[in-house]
Amino acid sequence: MKLGDFEFHVISTGKLLLDGGAMFGVIPRPMWEKKMQPDARNRITLSMNSFLIHAGGKWILVETGAGEKMTAKFRDIYGLDGPFLDDGLRRYGLRPEDIDIVLDTHLHFDHCGGNTRIEKDKVVPAFPNARYIVQRGEFEHAMNPNERDRASYFPENYAPLEAAGMFSLLDGDREIAPGVEVIRLPGHNADMQGVKLTGGGKTAFLFADLVPTTAHLPIPWIMGYDLYPMMTLENKKRWIPEVVQEGWLALFAHDARVPAAYLRERNGQWETEPVTLD
Repeated sequence: MKLGDFEFHVISTGKLLLDGGAMFGVIPRPMWEKKMQPDARNRITLSMNSFLIHAGGKWILVETGAGEKMTAKFRDIYGLDGPFLDDGLRRYGLRPEDIDIVLDTHLHFDHCGGNTRIEKDKVVPAFPNARYIVQRGEFEHAMNPNERDRASYFPENYAPLEAAGMFSLLDGDREIAPGVEVIRLPGHNADMQGVKLTGGGKTAFLFADLVPTTAHLPIPWIMGYDLYPMMTLENKKRWIPEVVQEGWLALFAHDARVPAAYLRERNGQWETEPVTLD
C-alpha cells in the first residue's frame, strides 16, 4: 500500500498456536470459539505478521516473528511453522543486510525472535546494518522479567544486540522516520509500542498486542496474558474509536486471515472491511 511517498507491505513470518482461553481471558469459550475454533489441545491459529516499510529512503521492518532458533519441542508446543522472514524479504528483492531499522513493538519471543540468528554456534544479529528500536522500559524489563511473564522472554533475542550497541532505547512516543511514529501502548505489558504510519492523506495504525486479531476488537475481549488489563481497556477505548472515526487502516499483528482492515461502526459494534496487502 502506498502512503504518500512511502509504501508498506505485510509479511507473514509463520504460524503460532496459543491457548484459546489465555487469548481471550474472561470471555467464555462458547463465545470466542464462534470466532476462532481451537484444536484438540485448545490452541487457536494465529499468524506472526511483520510489516515492511520503505520511508525516507530507508527500509524499516516492524516485528521479526519467532525466528529459527527454537528447539523442536518448543516449536511443537507453540505450533511454530514457516515461512520465515528471509523468504518474505526475498520477495521484495531484499537481503537482511538491506534493512536499516528494526522496530520491536515489545520483546516477547513471537515478536522479536527473528532479531538474531545462529551462525557457527554463535547468536548474531540477523540484520547486521540495522538500528533496533524498542522502549527503554520494555528492554529493562525483558532483561529481568518476573515469574508472571518470564516464559515469554529469551535474552538471546535481544541481549546480543544491546552488547553490540545496536539498540536505540526510547522513552515514549517518537517519530523515527518521516511519517513513521511509535506510540507507547501499555496494557499487554508496561511499555509495548504501536506504530502509526502517515502519508498522502492516509494513515495506518498497528495495534500490536493491544488488539492482536480482529476477534479482539470488542472492548472487553482482552487477553489473559495482559499484565495490566485495565490499561488495555482504556487504550482500546481510546484508540479503536479514533481509528474508526478518522478512517485509518487498522493493522493486526496476529490475525491469520485479516492482517489489515478498515473498521466501521454499526449498531454499536466494530465491523471489518479487509484490505489485501501484498
